[in-house]
Amino acid sequence: MRPKLGWSDLSYARVGLWGLGREGNANLRKLRSMGVEPVLVDDNPPGPDVLATGEGGLDALKSCDVVVKSPGISRYRPEATTLEAAGIPLTGGLGLWIAEADRSRVVCVTGTKGKSTTSAVLGHLLTGLGKSVLVGGNIGVVPYDPEVDGEFDYWVIEVSSYQATDLPYSAPVVAVTSLHPDHLPWHGGVERYYRDKLSACSQPGAELTIANGDSELIRARADLLGPRVEWVHDGQADWTQPLGLLGAHNRRNALIARRCLEALGFHPDDDELREAANGYPGLPSRLTNIGSVDGVTFVDDSLSTNVLPTLAALEAFPGRRVALIVGGQDRGIDYEPLAAGIMTRDAPTFVLTVGDTASRIRVAFENATVEPSPAWRSGGSGLLDCPDLDYAVQSGFPWARPSGVVLLSPAAPSFGQFRDYRDRGDAFARAMRQLPGSSDGPSHAE
Repeated sequence: MRPKLGWSDLSYARVGLWGLGREGNANLRKLRSMGVEPVLVDDNPPGPDVLATGEGGLDALKSCDVVVKSPGISRYRPEATTLEAAGIPLTGGLGLWIAEADRSRVVCVTGTKGKSTTSAVLGHLLTGLGKSVLVGGNIGVVPYDPEVDGEFDYWVIEVSSYQATDLPYSAPVVAVTSLHPDHLPWHGGVERYYRDKLSACSQPGAELTIANGDSELIRARADLLGPRVEWVHDGQADWTQPLGLLGAHNRRNALIARRCLEALGFHPDDDELREAANGYPGLPSRLTNIGSVDGVTFVDDSLSTNVLPTLAALEAFPGRRVALIVGGQDRGIDYEPLAAGIMTRDAPTFVLTVGDTASRIRVAFENATVEPSPAWRSGGSGLLDCPDLDYAVQSGFPWARPSGVVLLSPAAPSFGQFRDYRDRGDAFARAMRQLPGSSDGPSHAE
């Protein structure tokens, strides 16, 4: 049960703040701007004024009227269910904000992958059409943070599956970009993850869901998509060229963004959209071309932390040799679909595994039951376990010559070996620059 509370309802309450990450610190700034000094609790306290959840923090939260939690704290944790069983409302900052926002000017964008790109493109197009826009939520800034200045015509809010469980209301327009198993430990199972992910489509206030019609998983769950659904399929979209997006999935994301515009009452023609699309800066580590060495293209797709976006990334390079670097933190992802997709690809693919998931990825290939493509059977493709990212780049580069791609699209989180996906992407770029022939690295003469 999502408590239907707004930020103003907390003005005279005893508030517990559980979690002090990026959004948690924005929650703290918001409360202090209201004159509320909350009880601070975190699993790993960053300072002496913050209680540890397991060392008195939970008891302190039990004494509060309401608890505002960070998205990373699962509401299915035993401590969370204990609080709710005690009758203490458990909510999140985004839910508190949307309860009091002018939701007619808000678009919510969700999906396993593609939601950041869709949100960013929609925000860019609205800006290009002369509107002031805040793109925030799971991407960018927190819309209620006191540090966010300015008045806005529209808000484009990326909603993660974590945040979706805290929303008491939704916007009239909700976009769903993709669906694939993810974050299963947080949600406690794949079907609950699907329900949580899609819950923004059917909360009070939701009227229209604009959904990826090419996803069988989404279409099979049409009953979770709210009162009215419009399906968007990949198709020709010449106006998207100035966006510089790679892959059919990103073209479809742009088409979803266009349909969101229309749902808001904008009806630009292709020429107007093309003009509005100019200057799109792109997002880091999302199929980003970071350079080339001796004709080999290097693409950073470090944010792909699941099988679905990694397979979509491969589809962005039809017919080209791809040295694919995969692997990272083990989150229990099923890699059989990854193996099947790669082994049936109709172009040579060299799979370089790194991180904790390397052995499970290899087993998925060894146990694959699909009929391999001629490109895989020919011997031009293969699998190599690598001790680290540098070794993977050094091994993939000569194989990809003379005109192939070295693609970092890990299908796994970065944590453990790297701080986050940006840190992993930076390490990939450094490894590229150290290759013979790189403008920043050693020359062939050396």
